[in-house]
Formats: sequence, C-alpha cells, structure tokens
Amino acid sequence: MACWRGHWGIENRLHYVRDVSFGEDHSRVRKGRAPQVMAACRNAVIGRLRFWNCQNIMATLRQNAYQPQPLFAKLGLLKQ
Repeated sequence: MACWRGHWGIENRLHYVRDVSFGEDHSRVRKGRAPQVMAACRNAVIGRLRFWNCQNIMATLRQNAYQPQPLFAKLGLLKQ
C-alpha cells in the first residue's frame, strides 16, 4: 500500500500540476527537444515554488502573472 500511495503522491503533486496548472496536455510544442525543454522548465518552476512552500501552485502562478515585480526581486533580478 505504501508503494501504491507513493505512486499516487507523485501523480497528484507533479503530473496533475503540470497537466492542470501549466496545461501540458494542450501544449502544441512537439518538435525536436522542445517538449523535453518545456517539461524541464515546468518541473523547475514547480520545484522552486515548492521550495518556497507555496501551497497553491495555480494561485501563485496567477499572482506572479499579475504582479511579477516581487517574483523578480525574490529571484534576485530586481531590487525591491
């Protein structure tokens, strides 16, 4: 049962977020290495948001889309 729960934990914490929040299933990127690069970028964003203890990935993505300056400051790209 622990193995089964572990599998679904990965499905729910990573694949579901990639499919729903990032719309990966609807992506039109299909040639060359671009799909792998996009998946790596999505995984990096999810990893960074989890590192920052973001509980709701979609809400955080929306907030950063509306107000990107705090995100850029947190990443060290802008001064606050």
